[in-house]
Amino acid sequence: MSNADARQQIGVLYTEHHSWLASWLSHKLHCKNLGADLAHDTFLRILGSRLPADLREPRAYLTTIAKGLLNSHLRRKKLEEAYLDALAAIPEPVQPSAEERLVVLETLGEIDRILDSLPAKARQVFLLAQLDGLPYADICALLDISLSTVKRHMVLAFRHCLAAL
Repeated sequence: MSNADARQQIGVLYTEHHSWLASWLSHKLHCKNLGADLAHDTFLRILGSRLPADLREPRAYLTTIAKGLLNSHLRRKKLEEAYLDALAAIPEPVQPSAEERLVVLETLGEIDRILDSLPAKARQVFLLAQLDGLPYADICALLDISLSTVKRHMVLAFRHCLAAL
């Protein structure tokens, strides 16, 4: 499929399904503007990738992409809320400035994007070890995987993080 054909197919997809997708996302988020933004981001994601040659269920395809973006948005929002809650617990004189807060939030967002690009199991193992401080043996028992698998996931996660630097 040529680039012109792909753009035309995406244009048709947009025309026929954008308002439905924006409405669906707005309902999920209880916010019309945010739903419209994520619908827009969904089509931007499609423009940056390859559209399936035989797209029989366009709404299922759009929903899959939109759910990924929605989950990322909700995860970032949860991260931000947890950070702001932690800040609220700090006495006023030691709270960081607005600029420092922004840098921390941007850094947390970047870390989230890096970890989000890991395979799910590797991300889960990495977070259990690094955030929860679980020893590898406990992770093995918790996830019912071998020690070598835990180590393999940790090596993958560390390499991925180093590559992102």
